[in-house]
Amino acid sequence: MESGPAIFASGAFMLFGAGLLLWTVVRMTHRAPVAHGVHPSVAAALTTMFSLASLALGLWCLSRI
Repeated sequence: MESGPAIFASGAFMLFGAGLLLWTVVRMTHRAPVAHGVHPSVAAALTTMFSLASLALGLWCLSRI
């Protein structure tokens, strides 16, 4: 019974992390701003860090099953 919420949470975290990482890469390749009003390198670094953290959290949730 406890594996259902863990699978859902890991899927949500991994989907968000992968989507954010993909969005950041596409914005950077098109030389478009990642976040308005923020220096481009800071915005890219922060979004990459948060997307990798979300992916790691999703993997951690899967390891708890």
